[in-house]
Amino acid sequence: MAVNYVQHNRFYHEELNAPIRRNKEEPKARPLRVGDTEKPEPEPLQKDLDNKLFGQHLAKKIILNAVFGFINNPKPKKPLTLSLHGWTGTGKNFVSKIIAENIYEGGLNSDYVHLFVATLHFPHASNITLYKDQLQLWIRGNVSACARSIFIFDEMDKMHAGLIDAIKPFLDYYDLVDGVSYQKAIFIFLSNAGAERITDVALDFWRSGKQREDIKLKDIEHALSVSVFNNKNSGFWHSSLIDRNLIDYFVPFLPLEYKHLKMCIRVEMQSRGYETNEDIVSRVAEEMTFFPKEERVFSDKGCKTVFTKLDYYYDD
Repeated sequence: MAVNYVQHNRFYHEELNAPIRRNKEEPKARPLRVGDTEKPEPEPLQKDLDNKLFGQHLAKKIILNAVFGFINNPKPKKPLTLSLHGWTGTGKNFVSKIIAENIYEGGLNSDYVHLFVATLHFPHASNITLYKDQLQLWIRGNVSACARSIFIFDEMDKMHAGLIDAIKPFLDYYDLVDGVSYQKAIFIFLSNAGAERITDVALDFWRSGKQREDIKLKDIEHALSVSVFNNKNSGFWHSSLIDRNLIDYFVPFLPLEYKHLKMCIRVEMQSRGYETNEDIVSRVAEEMTFFPKEERVFSDKGCKTVFTKLDYYYDD
């Protein structure tokens, strides 16, 4: 998922000049209508989350309330910062895509949405000081051009520790930093770190005969933030962003069950223009692997590979 790749490629291989600043005109947004005088409506975002994201009641509620409340606030005190955590295939990248599409036409391809992939853009530990300088310049230049810029950091669990602290001043409660306001920007972090803790809670509920929908944010959030903060293999290890409480929400993505995979498969069929074939839906879902080994409750790859497996049944 390479967004604005040419821009990032240019940025990280040229001299440390400030990024090209784009037209300062208010960007065209949809359907929350950023910049309109009317108050934005939450229905399009909620519809997308309801129709495209499965098994994630916590994430749906948090994302809807956080994004809608933030966009609807004319004078936020700080940027919106969301940290999405869970196993591969549970919907983290998909949610960041939905958020971008509901704020800007073009979604992830918008000039105002910027994706950083840790292993692509920050590969060498020996260059951390350089990366910090470049990252600050890139964010400063783009927020100067568009206050409502969106920055997505993928693979936070693979980012070198200490690097992300470079953006700490931009996330804090400052009206201006060197003459620039970051209070309307959105920062989204995606990570597998903490997934074990999320799974432990979900499995405890399942073994106790409780519904996963009964899991509350309070059951996970604190333990999740502590787990991420103390994970030496995470870009958030002992990060000032967590220590200074600058992450607004730690959003847990629960591991997916068999029934959720079938939902993903049906939606993919419909998106390809096929009629729903329940026999194929079941066959594809049954090809997936599940854990724990004895109980086989959760898909170990979520919905990530169901789409390619579906190709087998529709190979012309």
